[in-house]
Amino acid sequence: MRTLAKEAPALLVLGALAAAPWLGFGESWALTLLARAMILAMAAVSLSFLVGGAGLVSLGHAAMLGFGAYAVVILDDAQIVEAWVVLPVAITAAAGFALVTGAVAIRTSGVHFIMITLAFGQMAYFTATSLSGYGGDDGYTLYARTELGGSRILSDRLSFHFICLGALTLTWLVCRMLLASRFGRVLRAVRGNPLRAQALGFSPYPYRLLAYVIAGGLAGAAGFLFANATEFVAPAYIAWQRSGELLFMVILGGIGGLHGALLGAFGFVLLEEVLSHQWEHWRIAFGVLLILAVLYLPGGLAGLPAQLARRRGGG
Repeated sequence: MRTLAKEAPALLVLGALAAAPWLGFGESWALTLLARAMILAMAAVSLSFLVGGAGLVSLGHAAMLGFGAYAVVILDDAQIVEAWVVLPVAITAAAGFALVTGAVAIRTSGVHFIMITLAFGQMAYFTATSLSGYGGDDGYTLYARTELGGSRILSDRLSFHFICLGALTLTWLVCRMLLASRFGRVLRAVRGNPLRAQALGFSPYPYRLLAYVIAGGLAGAAGFLFANATEFVAPAYIAWQRSGELLFMVILGGIGGLHGALLGAFGFVLLEEVLSHQWEHWRIAFGVLLILAVLYLPGGLAGLPAQLARRRGGG
């Protein structure tokens, strides 16, 4: 019963998304916005798996997203557009980058880990800007969305909505199952006290590295969907600012559970959408609101009901 109550916010969000097309969100602009939010939520959930589960705060997570997106670009340029080929390549490319860079970064911790992931992310960004064959700094426009079994189901907005919802649900379930498994318990033990975990016979390095690779592969899947959602890929997808946004989504939602990343991603996208239509210099107001959220929502959006209940009880 306690587990069901803990997962209720995530189930409510996913259920609302399933019903959204019939609750006034069936217009093309609304489906496009929801698809973007769901894809970013996938990346945020995979990052929350790292931050909350393994205690690894990465500022290079957008690079995994970018590797998945650029896998779509490279195969699109080669006229390979079958999803059963493109998606595994996108996941493998992102997971491979995570494996190579994580092998170095996982040897550090704290601020050093943050800075190394930031450096690797920026290396990926500048590499993407140098790919003149794929648009360089100007980006690359896909010829068409990826096909699935020869059909263009990803081009239909309603179908794409449910594909994104299915991918988000699967990402959340995979991360939840991993955290609830023996592997997840070891990760949390290593996060709490690495020396004690090592004394018990669990070497922190391989567990953390595997978690980093899994999170990278999930972000690569999000990159595959992101490229198809926008039909355009640019190096800006890999920039450290995008990594910062993903990290803030996790913090805004609350790092106490994966459902926090879901709430944070949708809160972030909604706030960005509303402010950008109200004021030309909306990023100023956006920054102020984000600071206020960090200061006055220590438990994130997921912890808001409990915070309000404590205040009512104290009053």
